[in-house]
Amino acid sequence: MSEKEQPSNFIRDIIDADLKEGKNDGRVNTRFPPEPNGYLHIGHAKSICLNFGIAEDYSGGKCNLRFDDTNPAKEEIEYVESIIEDVEWLGFDYKDRLYFASDYFQQFYDYALKLVEKGMAYVDDQSADEIRDTRGTLKEPGKKSPYRNRSIEKNMILFQRMKSGDFDNGEKVLRAKIDMAHPNLNMRDPVIYRILHASHHRTGDDWCIYPMYDWAHGLEDSIEKITHSICTLEFEDHRPLYDWFLDQLDVYHPRQIEFSRLNLSYCVMSKRKLKSLVDGKHVSGWDDPRMPTLSGLRRRGYTPESIREFTYRIGVSKRDGIIDVALLDHCLREDLNKRALRVMAVLYPIKVVITNYPDNRTEELEADNNPEDESAGSRKILFSREIYIERSDFMEDPPKKFFRLGPGREVRLKHAYYVTCTDFIKDKNGKIQEIHCTYDPNTKGGWSDDGRKVHGTLHWVSVEHSFDAEVRLYNHLFNVENPEIGGDDFIQHLNSDSLQIISSAKLEPGLKKAAKGRPYQFLRNGYFCQDIESSPEKLIFNRTVGLRNSWGTKK
Repeated sequence: MSEKEQPSNFIRDIIDADLKEGKNDGRVNTRFPPEPNGYLHIGHAKSICLNFGIAEDYSGGKCNLRFDDTNPAKEEIEYVESIIEDVEWLGFDYKDRLYFASDYFQQFYDYALKLVEKGMAYVDDQSADEIRDTRGTLKEPGKKSPYRNRSIEKNMILFQRMKSGDFDNGEKVLRAKIDMAHPNLNMRDPVIYRILHASHHRTGDDWCIYPMYDWAHGLEDSIEKITHSICTLEFEDHRPLYDWFLDQLDVYHPRQIEFSRLNLSYCVMSKRKLKSLVDGKHVSGWDDPRMPTLSGLRRRGYTPESIREFTYRIGVSKRDGIIDVALLDHCLREDLNKRALRVMAVLYPIKVVITNYPDNRTEELEADNNPEDESAGSRKILFSREIYIERSDFMEDPPKKFFRLGPGREVRLKHAYYVTCTDFIKDKNGKIQEIHCTYDPNTKGGWSDDGRKVHGTLHWVSVEHSFDAEVRLYNHLFNVENPEIGGDDFIQHLNSDSLQIISSAKLEPGLKKAAKGRPYQFLRNGYFCQDIESSPEKLIFNRTVGLRNSWGTKK
């Protein structure tokens, strides 16, 4: 599925070197291992495209989709289903390689017993707070647990009793016995298992102890014979622990490689913070079109092709930074420009009466569907005496560089005629309600034989033939480039203008049969698609992206 040859990067260099040395029997097997505790976002798309892309680009390469479902308190089948949908929507096929950490619960437990038998793990009665308080700092060693030197026999009995459900949540944990003075805090006797009496979405009530991520992660990779375990940079300090567990157990040992995560401007990328936006009703749900979730982007009208192109362009590095969301939108515009059908919609209408156009006459005009794609063909649009134009396309006293409609000014109506403003009508408050124009019948199609220049071209719809639809204009959810800079105070940076709803936009009649999922360019207004809430009785269109980046130009 790769659209183009992927550029070299340090991860591919490592894989190439391993293949050259004959490691892993010439295999390349990666994995994408999300925890099903929320919806995937654009940051996960980078990891998906990287892991599945690497597998596709190497002969015989494979990529597993694996759910790291080791915390039943936060995980739901809803999230599992949404993640599968997102991966498939991006265009990747995991074939028969769908796995769950819960598939390996018994193996995890058996491996933990082996570690206890070796004297390398012990049951600790300390609370979570006590363990945290005795961990030490980067400058000071931690303190050994008073239960650290329990006998192997005692630890075996206690750990088996933990599994049997003899203890309450938090009453005991299983810890690895490594080094409480280790310079890497992750190596200071990390917790392997905790007690959690909670029903699991796949295993039900079979288990009341659950493995910690650091314990499960490496074992999952080992069991599945992953060759290169590609993680984001925050797991770099966890790699020594990943290696230690596998070495102690003397099992197949994959290679962990870390890369920088994706941080996008005007977005938060933490699942916890995204969930707080949903729970706090700041957005309509995980698929709100303002959210950076893949379901939100899909609903807004982003294409999988544009997201894959975006991840290709940002590349892979070991350095964290913030990518400008404008690059994502640029990739989107490039893709939509090629595929979107051109149509006309007037968002803020004002009526224009063409006084010299015959009454009760309706004319069919030819309009191309996409000048970038000849195969898209053309359509018929209806023209009549009364039309709507955008209110912003008329000024009573226009400045010199206003190239649209004004008293005595001539403009081109797209696909139609030249018209000249002769008069306008105001209401009692002085607001312009109606514009009167004359048309030149010799300019059909929007050009004239005499070669006179007309600077402005306006889109329009026929009053008689247009219909009303709801249009939702989306902007960035936050009004600062890095809303996470204030930690949990990110809510204060919400953009109050992130959604504007136009209840009665005027659309050309052909859009009554608009296909869901199909992108449209509303001429001069941007790219749009039907919302999932749209119905034949009430059509709703989302603005996917404007025709150009205007963010930051607003004063």
